[in-house]
Amino acid sequence: MKSFMKIFNIFFCLIFILFAGLQYNDPDPYIWMPIYLYTAVLCFLAARKDFYRGAYLVGILIYLVYATFLFFDKYGVMDWATNHHAENIAQSMKAGKPWIEETREFFGLFILIVVLLVNYTYASQRMEKKTRKKMMKIKTR
Repeated sequence: MKSFMKIFNIFFCLIFILFAGLQYNDPDPYIWMPIYLYTAVLCFLAARKDFYRGAYLVGILIYLVYATFLFFDKYGVMDWATNHHAENIAQSMKAGKPWIEETREFFGLFILIVVLLVNYTYASQRMEKKTRKKMMKIKTR
């Protein structure tokens, strides 16, 4: 599991750095570059076996709030699904329609949340194992 988590985090660290770079020409790079880089840094640290559960929770909370906004926004995911019949959001890189841009952003946040949840869960399990080991040592004394 340790090597899987290392590969998982290196992969997503690189992907999120790439995604941050692609935001350079976006209308709001000042929002999206930090969002992707925040998670990229946490993935880099996790690949080095440095886990920060509090930082994962902060990211998850902020991303969930923003994703909820994008879901219900005037041109958000609900609008895309109901008024635009869930049209293809990957037809071109240039999103000329606002509901396509908002839907893409929502799914980007979804990916970020999933990655942070995986790391949070793994870090919690690791901490629990360490605590159990300490308790066993105390009991054997």
